Amino acid sequence: MRRGDIVAIPTEALYVLVADPLNLHAVGRVFAAKGREIHRSLPMLINSTFMAEELAKDLSTRFYILARHFWPGPLTMIVPSSAKVPLKVTGNTGRLAIRQSRSRVAQALLDWLDQPLVATSANISGQPTCKSGIDVFGVMDGSVDLVLDAGPLAGLGATTVDITEPYWKVIREGAISEKEIGECLKTAGV
Repeated sequence: MRRGDIVAIPTEALYVLVADPLNLHAVGRVFAAKGREIHRSLPMLINSTFMAEELAKDLSTRFYILARHFWPGPLTMIVPSSAKVPLKVTGNTGRLAIRQSRSRVAQALLDWLDQPLVATSANISGQPTCKSGIDVFGVMDGSVDLVLDAGPLAGLGATTVDITEPYWKVIREGAISEKEIGECLKTAGV
């Protein structure tokens, strides 16, 4: 990965492509492998709120409440990006989608590398996400350097919530419902 390779790993419910976000060659390879438009940001996996604080700027109370309640787990939060994150990773938006996964594989990789990772669904943009290592080989053959195969996975993917505006909004609902997010924030008085 430090050489710019792309690896597919299992998370809670699906496989993701991971790469070094500071290696712009690797980032470009992820965009090409997925056929992803370059103005769409690439989500990142982190191993702690400390890592989030390094990658984001002006984290809100809302961020800390949601992170404390749902991380590690299937919640991706869109936050303002710091200058440490290459604009290419943010799709030139200055916004960053981050998540701390429950996956032991993801956590071990993040801890071992001691850095965040680009982590986007293992699929061609607009197509279903791969739920097994064999699917990744079939769909992404030639675009991925290594697949860590944990067999078939089941369940819903992560929910994505944008907390950059004065009002939060769910961009994509997955394993955590909009109602659960709203109740968590309401209980905290935010």
